[in-house]
Amino acid sequence: MQTAYLDVVALIERLHRQFLEVVKLELDTQGVHDINNVQALILFNIGDIEMTVGELTLRGCYLGSNVSYNVKKMVENDYLVQERSAHDRRSVRVRLSEKGQALRQKIVKMHQRHVETLSKGPLTEQDLQAAFAALRRLDRFWTTTVELGARAALFTPAA
Repeated sequence: MQTAYLDVVALIERLHRQFLEVVKLELDTQGVHDINNVQALILFNIGDIEMTVGELTLRGCYLGSNVSYNVKKMVENDYLVQERSAHDRRSVRVRLSEKGQALRQKIVKMHQRHVETLSKGPLTEQDLQAAFAALRRLDRFWTTTVELGARAALFTPAA
């Protein structure tokens, strides 16, 4: 079990890096050089909704300080529109600009091409569903571990 667990952890990290390379290749192919692959994924995940930077951090796999930096860069390069919330002046909301929506569509088309290619080849939909189910259970395990660890830390006296 230990070897399988550590293999899965290593594979998750490797897959994430490889997917970022796939996104970078797509940006390069499209001639997009004013946004990086991580920023493109953040932009993709924002989609058609408006949200705060905090909400964006909670929704994705991004480190908080990096999200703020990346949002700033995407605003500077006209991929995002940033506005103060009308209800809470301390809160800043972001949404995709027209340029951001156009790039998001390119990423959507990339995903569609990948799905078409996969449907003809090495993986079936059932394979992907099984992988998703296993990874989702691992996600719940890690989430529970973090939550229990945080609670335990609250009640454990400092050394």
